[in-house]
Amino acid sequence: MAFKLNNYFNTTTQAAPLAVFRILFGVMMFFSILRFWANGWIEKLYIEPQFHFTYYGFDWVKPFGNGTYLLFAICALAALMVAVGYKYRWAMLIFFLSFTYIELMDKTTYLNHYYFISCIAFLMLFLPAHHYFSVDAKRKPHLASFTIPSWTIDSIKLLLSIVYFYAGLAKLNSDWLVKAMPLKIWLPSKYDIPVIGELLQQEWMHYAFSWGGAAYDLVIPFLLWNRKTRVFAFILVVVFHVLTRVLFPIGMFPFIMILSTLIFFDSRFHHKVLQFISKIFRISKTAWDAQLKTIAPQPVKNFKRYVVGAFLVFQLLFPWRYLAYPNELFWTEEGYRFSWRVMLMEKAGYAQFTIKNGTTGKQFRVDNSDFLTPLQEKQMSFQPDFILQYAHFLGDHFSAQGHQDVEVYVENYVALNGRLSQPYIDPTIDLLEREDSFAPKDFILPFNDSIKGL
Repeated sequence: MAFKLNNYFNTTTQAAPLAVFRILFGVMMFFSILRFWANGWIEKLYIEPQFHFTYYGFDWVKPFGNGTYLLFAICALAALMVAVGYKYRWAMLIFFLSFTYIELMDKTTYLNHYYFISCIAFLMLFLPAHHYFSVDAKRKPHLASFTIPSWTIDSIKLLLSIVYFYAGLAKLNSDWLVKAMPLKIWLPSKYDIPVIGELLQQEWMHYAFSWGGAAYDLVIPFLLWNRKTRVFAFILVVVFHVLTRVLFPIGMFPFIMILSTLIFFDSRFHHKVLQFISKIFRISKTAWDAQLKTIAPQPVKNFKRYVVGAFLVFQLLFPWRYLAYPNELFWTEEGYRFSWRVMLMEKAGYAQFTIKNGTTGKQFRVDNSDFLTPLQEKQMSFQPDFILQYAHFLGDHFSAQGHQDVEVYVENYVALNGRLSQPYIDPTIDLLEREDSFAPKDFILPFNDSIKGL
């Protein structure tokens, strides 16, 4: 076994697929940042709100006021540097840190594909994506190489496979497969889409999308790894993600996944892509390749291999942390984020907070719009860690205003996947007596139903 592993880690392959992946990743990230800027989301999401919902342990991550624009500019510039392979290691490090900082500023904006981008950026820190077809390789001939270790490309393939397969496993639950929820809620609203709008009103179509989506996620990694089914698999990838882009407003994610899966194709395809890029920028790729083929590949240090291996093992294990919590995952959402659970729930909530003087009993209600944006209030109303964090903010705010012996209570109702709304947070508990942690939250009321499955 050890011999086979050692033999695998010493196997080399052509560097073109990783070079194309670097270019596409950098370009997509650059335009993603520009899109964020152009739509005014920097101002709307990070500068205008007076309060931000931070992740547990990352309370220190805050927007910089108008300086937040500079953070996005640095991130965009780093993405361009990654694309061209200029000072790649530093560029990728800066991109990873700046993008992840942006992601952590407010968990109201959490999306699986933001987490995916951070994961890819971290992984690529340790991969030799700049050894071929890059400014670095041109400026530093000792760095250039026509081939790289095979595991460096396989690591990206494995991460993509984890994302797909775990998304499929997450769909193996009774709400998704037996009740076709939440697609039964979402799809009928798309009646105005040409050609398929009428079909989306049919119940059988809701089940077709539910079962088809689960099957797609579970099978697509295996089809992509297999050379004989790869082209068919990529056609499925394009159809699936274009369709999801038409049906749901999920931004750049479909395009990111489509272009990322190109890495499964062999080096001949990627050399054609690089040849096309060469013609546009008038680069003599053929002559340079002939010279590079005579150069031995640069070894990748063992510690990088160990870091990548540990990272991938973490990605395999971390999504299962929800098993450590006793209650229904979809209800409490404890262990839900960062586990590749994509579009599995439709939750809506109502949260009315009351500030009470614990000594006199005098109380008054809070108008959430005084402190939160509509998006923040919507997300807060059905997520327990949001509710707890907001309660502590209210406690601090009104204590600073001179109110004595402040207690904070909430009357909260939540509806999950078409069920009738039911009480969510115990209204008799002063939320200031609870602190956020990784422990189960005892202030969440029981779920009056059950969801079977993973």
